[in-house]
Amino acid sequence: MAVLRYWAGAQAAAGVREQVVDAATLADALDAARAHRDERFARVLGVCSFVVDEQPGGLTPHADVALGADAVVEVLPPFAGGAAGVGHGATGSGMIGA
Repeated sequence: MAVLRYWAGAQAAAGVREQVVDAATLADALDAARAHRDERFARVLGVCSFVVDEQPGGLTPHADVALGADAVVEVLPPFAGGAAGVGHGATGSGMIGA
């Protein structure tokens, strides 16, 4: 089981601070998170960065990020500052933003 911890706008969109999911990869975890939520939540996830067990994901495809039995995934929406669409997965490429 992995714990998704939602921050700021991601928490508001999810409606919860944390969610436990049964997932082998980050892609599986995100699919499980989207399963019972609306399109707004999916859009928010699309612009988030992810930190798995205190390690930034960089540009690793979500399906290639293995989650251990007690994984913790920080779900971080874009924060103030910076250029829109840069470094946080807003391209829709399916990559983890850094």
